[in-house]
Amino acid sequence: MRLLYLKSYKTKHYIYSIILQNIYSNINIHEDEKYYIMKNNPIGIFDSGIGGLTVLRELIKALPSEDTAYLGDTARVPYGTKSAETVTSYSLEITEFLVEYGIKALVVGCNTASAFSVEKLRAVHTIPIIGVIEPGAKAAAKATRTKRVGVIGTEGTIRSNAYSNAIKEIDPNIVVYNKACPLFVPLAEEGWTNNEVAAATVREYLSDIKDEHIDTLVLGCTHYPLLKEIIGEFFGHDVTLIDSAEETALEANHILTSKDLLNENNSASHKFFVTDSAKRFQVIGTKFLGKDEEIDAELIKLGK
Repeated sequence: MRLLYLKSYKTKHYIYSIILQNIYSNINIHEDEKYYIMKNNPIGIFDSGIGGLTVLRELIKALPSEDTAYLGDTARVPYGTKSAETVTSYSLEITEFLVEYGIKALVVGCNTASAFSVEKLRAVHTIPIIGVIEPGAKAAAKATRTKRVGVIGTEGTIRSNAYSNAIKEIDPNIVVYNKACPLFVPLAEEGWTNNEVAAATVREYLSDIKDEHIDTLVLGCTHYPLLKEIIGEFFGHDVTLIDSAEETALEANHILTSKDLLNENNSASHKFFVTDSAKRFQVIGTKFLGKDEEIDAELIKLGK
């Protein structure tokens, strides 16, 4: 077997990643061994910072026996205001780190990174790679009755038209109304999700979309599920809110099941990496995961 030098952080994942790399290099490995190794590897998730923890939260609900490895790129947050080229470069670097760690599948838990880089990541890596755009778009196209859908997200996600394109690819007759809502991110991180400031911000951003008489709204940023209650109150019961985090978790379950990669008999563990401000991540991250105790995050350095 050809040995590879990999910067893995746990011995078992170092061994797993060596075997995975050899599998993908067409080196013969006993089928039973391949089956065991793949099933027991963690799922990787990354985000520009904290928001992707809402995706992780839904993954834990949908796949409670799966180990996970989450990387928050807190040194370079936010991604929403950066160019497609920059976000893609960051995404490739992070994915390389997580693949070397030994993940069996990757969830891109950032809407901006999903919009700009998923196809490039799939071209480079052979593990299953799941973005948050496609599952949300599918759910929106299925949910709408009037074919009038709203999409809210960061400036980068809205600028990319990724949701509009994905929804219209499913049904060209759907009219999509886009709106960037950048202030929703700091509101979510400060925990201001159900007060007068949040209500006023929702009204300011979303009144125009409400006037378009949409019946479905995609929460196209992983911070936004924390504002779901107040957004739902603003639109009322006639508008269906699509949580891309929930839909992505369902998609991950479907893909792992179809590839026979589910780890069903395991006491799950969850590893966290950050590129800066580990303490802040640990404190704020508890709100996004809905946990009472702080998250233990390891500070790492990416790049050369």
